[in-house]
Amino acid sequence: MKILIIEDEHKLSNSIKTYLEGQGYLCEQAFDFNIAKMKAGSYEYDCILLDLMLPGGDGLSILRDIRKQHNGEGVIIISAKDSIDDRITGLEIGADDYLPKPFALPELSMRIYALIRRKEFSANNTLTSNGLVINLLKKEVTFNNNPIVLTRTEYELLLFFISNKGKVVSKAAIAEHLSGEMADMMDSSDFIYSHIKNLKSKLAKAGLKNCIKTIYGMGYSWQE
Repeated sequence: MKILIIEDEHKLSNSIKTYLEGQGYLCEQAFDFNIAKMKAGSYEYDCILLDLMLPGGDGLSILRDIRKQHNGEGVIIISAKDSIDDRITGLEIGADDYLPKPFALPELSMRIYALIRRKEFSANNTLTSNGLVINLLKKEVTFNNNPIVLTRTEYELLLFFISNKGKVVSKAAIAEHLSGEMADMMDSSDFIYSHIKNLKSKLAKAGLKNCIKTIYGMGYSWQE
């Protein structure tokens, strides 16, 4: 799961990034308005943490742009501005949650988890597909009660496929989901093929075959 941290206080942003990466999230940072606007408009994220007061502009302007593009990213406002008016304005524009500073990092993590779960997996802690059981809170995968040990990238790839089941996802979309702004700077084909091959191998070894279908010239699709 990819998180964009839009926060101009470097120490706080780095603390959030370190904590969330320890929880298994892929995090990117933006420290000013222009970089934040570029990243939010150019890449897809599962959740955006948005400070309202940024060098060069207003965080609410970025939120308006996100919603004008009809992007489905979850947005949590993190701000020292804690008036009722600020909360109402942010939520009216389209924020999903509002967390005033200072806040505890475990609380932030649980709000992110709850938001992503609600948006992508119908508020369930457990996701099932083709007999696979995925504990979203513990990040554990089992099949016929037997654990399947995946790397973080393989786990993210599996969730991406299942959340788009029945759809064809392109190699470019997969690369951007897994690596964000680094997608353009890597050999995407080799990167994707390697991880998909490893994921297929682990699923097949567990007894689950032919779930990931290659659509030649287009991408891949999760089949149920």
